Amino acid sequence: MIFNEGYDLAQLSYFDLVDGRLTLADRSIAPVIDAHTHIAMAYVMPMRLDILSVAEPAEHYLPMKGRRIDFEIYLNKNFSDDDLTRMKRDLIWKSLSAGGIRRTHTVGNLQKEMEELGIKHSVVLPIDFPILSHNAEIVLSIARDRAAIIPFGSVHPYAWNVEGKLDKQVAMGARGIKIHPAVQLIRADNPRAMRLYKLCGQRKLPVLFHCGPVGIEPKMGRELSQVIYYEKPIAENPEVIFVLGHSGALQMDQALDYAKRYPNVFLETSGQSLTNVRRILDEAPSDRVMYGTDWPFYHQAFALAKVLIATDEDMELRRKVLYKNAARLFKMA
Repeated sequence: MIFNEGYDLAQLSYFDLVDGRLTLADRSIAPVIDAHTHIAMAYVMPMRLDILSVAEPAEHYLPMKGRRIDFEIYLNKNFSDDDLTRMKRDLIWKSLSAGGIRRTHTVGNLQKEMEELGIKHSVVLPIDFPILSHNAEIVLSIARDRAAIIPFGSVHPYAWNVEGKLDKQVAMGARGIKIHPAVQLIRADNPRAMRLYKLCGQRKLPVLFHCGPVGIEPKMGRELSQVIYYEKPIAENPEVIFVLGHSGALQMDQALDYAKRYPNVFLETSGQSLTNVRRILDEAPSDRVMYGTDWPFYHQAFALAKVLIATDEDMELRRKVLYKNAARLFKMA
């Protein structure tokens, strides 16, 4: 299934195009929980953005206009070379400023897109280094006054006073912990990471991994994200729920195998092709699969469309993947 550009998703019966924006046409599909989003993050320098702003529309790293969208390949394969250059510059150098595309990656713009698509809650995932970043505190502070945001924390396993930081974030409302091996430069089975999982288990916090290589990360990040490194944490911490973000990305088969063999594994579908989403929904335990998008890398409609297409003849499975499974895991009313 191929679209000339992102806005052509309005050709599907699920969506309308209203004032140049994709909206959910069938409101019976709502409510939805997006289990994988981010807002702009800052490193080294303090956050300089108005992180609540809706002053200008969100610019996704995969543009909605002028980019052919093929649903049968991993989603980032739709990036042009220019898109990738711009994204990498934005994520690295612009994280020191208030400029670039990331200036539009605000909570306000996330919530606007959510409202248009019937998404009731989004899990917002910060990523912190051992020092010189406070992204978790920003997310947790924002979420206090926004019921639509399910905030996660981020404690780097090499941070000073890991247990103290974790407890502070729990007190601020963290509903889980995000681990990103490729960005945080640490393997999932690192001994210090293993200690962090034990602490999360004691506090009944799920861990959401970036799981698997995506093909556009630096060589070191690709090596650190190999899905083989995730089995030890899963196997040795049965009391911890591990969410495999992107369902293992380009190594989906291995992540799917873990979900089949370990009852403490959830899969989250962002980035996967329509064919792989169908296979995940066909083979994985139906109560442990969740919809996610990786916003602002992609518009939330891309992953939503794939789940809707794949569940067109199974409304109960659709409800589980779009809402019930996440609501149960994150203890939503």
